[in-house]
Amino acid sequence: MQNTPVVTIVDDDRAVRLALGSLIRSLGWQVRMYESAEEFLSSGQVADTTCLISDVRMPGMSGIEMHECLRAQGHAPATIFISAFPSSSLQAKAMNNGALVLLQKPYEPAVMAHWLSVALGNA
Repeated sequence: MQNTPVVTIVDDDRAVRLALGSLIRSLGWQVRMYESAEEFLSSGQVADTTCLISDVRMPGMSGIEMHECLRAQGHAPATIFISAFPSSSLQAKAMNNGALVLLQKPYEPAVMAHWLSVALGNA
C-alpha cells in the first residue's frame, strides 16, 4: 500500500496534463499522466489510482465512458471531470455516474486544489 495518494490525469491536451501535474506535485501528491482513456485502462496502474481527473471529450473513448468502464470493473476512484464544453446535460451525466464535480476549463488552481482535497479526504 502506498503512503502518498496517486492522482491520475487523463487528458489528450499535453499542456493541461503538464500544468495540472505540476499543481498536484506542488500539493504533495503523486501524479500519473495519460493522453487517452485507452492508455490509462491498459496501463496496469488503474488500481493504484486514488483520484482520477479526466477530460470529458477525448479522441476515442470519452472520460465518461472510461469512468463507466472503471466502475464496471469494480474500480471507483474519486473522479473530477474537466471540460471546455460543459452543459447541464453533461453535468447531470457526470454526477449520475458518480463524479465529484465537473469543472469548466480553464479553472482556478485553488478550485482544483479544493476538489482534490475533497477527493483525497483532506477537506
